[in-house]
Amino acid sequence: QFYNTARCCPTRASLLSGLYQHQAGIGLMTGDQKLPGYRGEFGRNVLTIAEALGLAGYKSYMSGKWHVTRHVRPEGPKDNWPRQRGFDRFYGTIIGAGSFYDPATLCRENTYITPVNDPDYKPETYYYTDAISDNAVSFLKDHAKSDAEKPFFLYLAYTTAHWPMHALPRDIEKYKGKYDDGFEPIRKARLEKLRKLGLVAPDTKLSPASDDWERTPHKEWEIRNMEVYAAMVDNMDQGIGRVVSEVKRQGRFENTLFLYLQDNGGCAEGYGRYAPKKEYPKYEPMGPDDLQRKIWPPMQTRDGRPLRTGPGEMAGPEDTFIGYGRGWANVSNTPFREYKHFAHEGGIATPLIAHWPKGIGKKMRGKIDHQPGHLIDLMATFVEISGLEYPKKFGGHDIDPLEGVSLVPAFKGRDLRRKDALYFEHHLNSAVRDGDWKLVRYGRTGRPSSLRPWELYDMSADRIESRNLAKEKPEIAKALEDKWEAWATRAKVKPWPWKFENP
Repeated sequence: QFYNTARCCPTRASLLSGLYQHQAGIGLMTGDQKLPGYRGEFGRNVLTIAEALGLAGYKSYMSGKWHVTRHVRPEGPKDNWPRQRGFDRFYGTIIGAGSFYDPATLCRENTYITPVNDPDYKPETYYYTDAISDNAVSFLKDHAKSDAEKPFFLYLAYTTAHWPMHALPRDIEKYKGKYDDGFEPIRKARLEKLRKLGLVAPDTKLSPASDDWERTPHKEWEIRNMEVYAAMVDNMDQGIGRVVSEVKRQGRFENTLFLYLQDNGGCAEGYGRYAPKKEYPKYEPMGPDDLQRKIWPPMQTRDGRPLRTGPGEMAGPEDTFIGYGRGWANVSNTPFREYKHFAHEGGIATPLIAHWPKGIGKKMRGKIDHQPGHLIDLMATFVEISGLEYPKKFGGHDIDPLEGVSLVPAFKGRDLRRKDALYFEHHLNSAVRDGDWKLVRYGRTGRPSSLRPWELYDMSADRIESRNLAKEKPEIAKALEDKWEAWATRAKVKPWPWKFENP
């Protein structure tokens, strides 16, 4: 029962800071809304994990997606780029997503590069997920040569499996035919496996299906999208394996804590899924030093081909730009309701896999701990493990106190002793989780924006959020609403950057 914030950059803000995303300055996305909780990048009240662990003598390395600054131009400003926020080495992208064959805003340290002109990494075929993994391994090898006596922190931030659905042919081939049955049979099979593994209660049911496979047009196209999605995850898994192997080679495996989690639920966004263009524009080939002319979304491959979208354009190659859609997102989120962006379980639930031979007690090895946890707990966990006394000031600035609790007690089979509820808000979708109770509502941003009524669910019996108890237990709903409102004011959720038709 671990939780994220329902979207990529707010999740990264919370993960890296130990605060709720609004407190860190990234309550929405990376645009500046001119409000304290919505500045689109870290404020100086924020200490990143890398900055904190640097105080404890750690070397910190990052490979992958940054996505916590609004400044993405090659000339900067760069005061909120990885190297300026505590990381000793960085390879990756400043923005949140893009081509896996030619990622925009690709950096080595503080300098924009391209897959073609990077002198330090020249694979036969460039694929961003491989590049993230390989550069992480390279950082670890360099650490063993120059700083072997020091502990390290590695932040491995993959863009997989964010759209576009790009994957290498050898990885796609493994999944041919595995998704031919369509959405609902696969959801049912996944639920059965989740029950057997003990990840959900034996009586857990499926949330309503989002799409009817029999009425789904372009079935071969949909199947291909999911095959490519699976191939993307497979490639990431291969890369994580290479990182783990390097840690083992250095003799550090037994005393290294590995944590794996997702930044949001399955993505139902329809990018690249609409009718293909009747005619694509023509583009000139790019030189080795040329950056993509349009950062978001890119429009062409480096050799001048347009990026194709829409049904019938089979995902995978570099000249496509397609998302896998709502039906497969519903499968990915089995058994939960809703998707990325929402505060229902399908938007915010993630597994947290922890591996630490010397630090996880014998009785908890291979076990599932069902205590609720949140991204805010990660910084507190690292602070305890490193022995750091968390500072009140850094660089002459006051630092906000941490919001989370250390997960170390859970590694020993003990209670986390959380003193407060867990809170959520993104694009007005809001929730509070206190023990087994969860209060959640939909919001709609627009002109005007609006808020839907609160819903109340008992998470011990109904994690698919199918039975709204708000009218049956109004006193519980009201108490949780009051908690959420107090938090929203304290944590800079309010004032909101939207105008409402209802209060």
